[in-house]
Parts: sequence; structure tokens; C-alpha cells
Amino acid sequence: MRKKVLYKDMNPNTNLKPRILTSDEIKEGCIKISGGDNDQTQVCVVQEEFRQGISMVEQYKKSVTFYGSTRMGETDPFYQKAKNLASRISKELGYAIFSGGGPGIMEAANRGAVEVDGKSVGLTIKLPEKQNTNPYVKEEIPFYFFFTRRVTMSYTAKACLFFPGGFGTLDEFFEMVTLRQTGKIAEVPLILVGTEFWNPINKLIKELLVDKYHTLRDDEMQLYTITDDENAIMEIIKNSKVAGGKKSSLI
Repeated sequence: MRKKVLYKDMNPNTNLKPRILTSDEIKEGCIKISGGDNDQTQVCVVQEEFRQGISMVEQYKKSVTFYGSTRMGETDPFYQKAKNLASRISKELGYAIFSGGGPGIMEAANRGAVEVDGKSVGLTIKLPEKQNTNPYVKEEIPFYFFFTRRVTMSYTAKACLFFPGGFGTLDEFFEMVTLRQTGKIAEVPLILVGTEFWNPINKLIKELLVDKYHTLRDDEMQLYTITDDENAIMEIIKNSKVAGGKKSSLI
């Protein structure tokens, strides 16, 4: 087992946080540790991203994670809805708001938290085309790999809110609902916000996967909730019995 680590956990005897390493710093450190071996470097990067990311999000015992399109600007109704919900979750429940840290719905969520002096966290990803971190992220946790970021984003989540989005949002939703279906994560509420966007997708799931090809059971469609009702969303989050998104370990 590799003994050297790049990231040091917070010293329990102090209130000082360790400096958060960038994805480039993690990669450079892992190259040195592995002696330049590509496979070992990748394993090291994965380990260090998990170590750093989970150590940081564990400071937020209650959080809600927002997912959605990067392309919805300030004038979009869904941007405004995400901002308003994030503000209510922060102010009324005191939960931290997590997002991918980019523009669009992610910005709206972080902005909503900041405007009521809430906790705003961005778990950012390094992309070939640089994506700027939105200005409302108050604590940034950087990642290179999507899967390490995805696990970390839901690790302490009391609920996950999915707004309309593209391939990335759909990928994140279908992975989360699969993890719920297979019992690999706790029963984190998965809330799909935007009936006009999600109902046609839900209809497709019902007609093709459930009724025609029988690749899903009808009751498995109850693993998620589709609603635009902000008060109902607040109640679902408030009544979530999940102690953070963590599920039992492999042993």
C-alpha cells in the first residue's frame, strides 16, 4: 500500500483547514510519487481526489446538491427558480448548497446561497475548454475525473435537485437513480425540477422501459419525484432521513 499522500486531513486539534490542492498540483505530485508510471499516476490521482474531496465535504453535515444546464442565464425562469430554492434551503434549513461550480443552474444555486449568507460550495471539473468557476462559489474543490467528483458531490447530500440540462445532467441523474435502484447509496431524495422538461422523459421511460420492453418495474419509477412546487420540494428535503448521502461500506 502506498504510504505517501499529498493531502493531509485537518488537524483535529486546530481549526485550520489544509490548503486545497488544484487538480494540476495533485497530478504533478502523483507523477513524482509514481516515478512517471502512467497507470500508477492515474490510480494516485483518483485516490487523492477522493481523499481531498471527501475530507472537505464532510465538514458540511447537511447539504443539497444542484444539477442542471450551464446554458441557462440569469433571465431564464429555471435559473431564477434554482436561485430561489437555494436561498430557501440555505435560510430556512441551514443546509450547505453544492454545485458543479460552473455557470447556469450551478451559478444560480451558489448565488442563492450567497445572497442569504449561506454556505456555497463548488466542486469544479477540469475540461479541455476552460470553464470558469462562477463568482458565487465560496469554497472550491477541484477535480480532474468526473466520477470522483460525482461521488463527492452526493456524499453528504440530504437531497439532489436536477434541473433541465444536457447530456451531463441526464448522465448524473441516471447514475444516481441507478445507485438508488441497486441500493448502493442511501435513499437520497432525487427531485426533478421542471415538469415541462422531465415529464416527456418520464413518459418515455414508462412507455418503453416499463410497458413495452419490461426492463424496469413500474414501482422503480417511484425512485424520483417530478415537481415544480417549491413548498413540496422544501418538505421533501426537510423530511429526508438520510444522514448525508453516505451508504454502508463494502464490508
